[in-house]
Amino acid sequence: MANSRRQQAESSMGLDFGSEDIEREKTLAKEQERRAAKEAERKRLRETTSYTLMESISKCMDTYQLDPIIGFFLPGFGDVLTSFLALPFIYFALVHVRSIPLTLAVIVNVLTDALLGSIPCFIGDVVDVLHRGYRKNMKLIVGYVDDDETVIGEVNRKAAWFAVLIVILCLLIYWVVGLVVSLGEWVASLF
Repeated sequence: MANSRRQQAESSMGLDFGSEDIEREKTLAKEQERRAAKEAERKRLRETTSYTLMESISKCMDTYQLDPIIGFFLPGFGDVLTSFLALPFIYFALVHVRSIPLTLAVIVNVLTDALLGSIPCFIGDVVDVLHRGYRKNMKLIVGYVDDDETVIGEVNRKAAWFAVLIVILCLLIYWVVGLVVSLGEWVASLF
């Protein structure tokens, strides 16, 4: 009897706790569905061929230091070759993650790695050991796959800067390559 009086009083005052409980349950169910969908997407992305290829490339190039070794034994050509190994990172960021800011950030890391590796007289190879561009790209991609708000926010904030930096890096690479070619011609003219 007390419950029926209480329910009458609540309904006369416009309070309907039963419907609020139902809405809360619906909201919780939707949130659980959203989390399950995100986890399924995260799992799907990690199981793609591109993702496993990127992990392998990152490990070989930066952990086992294959990037500077190739640059040392194949000066000039080695930097071009290792830059092509960054294509899966760009592809994954653009096609699977579908993020232009992430793609720009990955391209900046690739160009920075190419620029540093192209510095002549073994200096580029030494700096290439320290830069670890593939590991940086993998960290950015993992941040996006895992929905790391810090990584996503930082990359999104810097997107316009990345676009400008790509142009600057391309110009610097062009200048360094021209400088290396001129230096090579000068050395060849001495003989």
